[in-house]
Amino acid sequence: MPLALRAAIRLAMVAATVVVGVAACDAKPASPASSGTDAPRQVTVVGSGKVQGTPDTLTVSASMEATAPDITAALNQTSQRQQAVITALGGAGVDKKDISTSQVSLQPQYNIDGSTISGYRASNSIEVKIRKIDTASNILSLIANTGGEATRINSINYSIEDDSQLVKDARTRAFNDAKDRADQYAQLSGLTLGKVISISETTGATPPPPPTPMPMPRAAMAEAVPLEPGQQTVGFSVTVVWELI
Repeated sequence: MPLALRAAIRLAMVAATVVVGVAACDAKPASPASSGTDAPRQVTVVGSGKVQGTPDTLTVSASMEATAPDITAALNQTSQRQQAVITALGGAGVDKKDISTSQVSLQPQYNIDGSTISGYRASNSIEVKIRKIDTASNILSLIANTGGEATRINSINYSIEDDSQLVKDARTRAFNDAKDRADQYAQLSGLTLGKVISISETTGATPPPPPTPMPMPRAAMAEAVPLEPGQQTVGFSVTVVWELI
């Protein structure tokens, strides 16, 4: 091929490349199509509410313990003491359905060097639900007096038997708290609250406090044990989404 023709072809190719490059530089990405609707304006707030109630139920955890040279004697002693306590509770007006066995245990006891079993320790535990709260002190004394030195009062736990109304009241307070917060945000932004978009409960009632440990008496209690139920708090929390208009 003559040199002049080759030079002409190269020049034509360079020109074509330049044109394509310029065309590519001039191209612009297409703008996305408009959705036609604006995202709704809304506010999300969390409200909380608390109410207090007086406990009306007391649950007592009590054990009978005994140590004996053999298994049978240890178990028999705790069983006899616990049965005496259960019978006494029934006589004091505690319903049988409110007395339940929570634990029975048996453990070997070793001598000082730990090589030989010297006896066995048995334990029989019950839980007693006291619904007449004004009798709780006397019931505790009854358990201790009946069980004698074998008695172990492990814990007491106050509770509210039916807290459904307290939960409703706490829920109402939580919603009103959320609405007050949402109103404030709406005013700060120059808008007003519209309809409620969604409501969700984020927590339930406040769990009851842990059981209160009681001293393990080594002798019978002659007098009623002083007890004060105090107050328990039921809390509630809601998350609410409002439209802003």
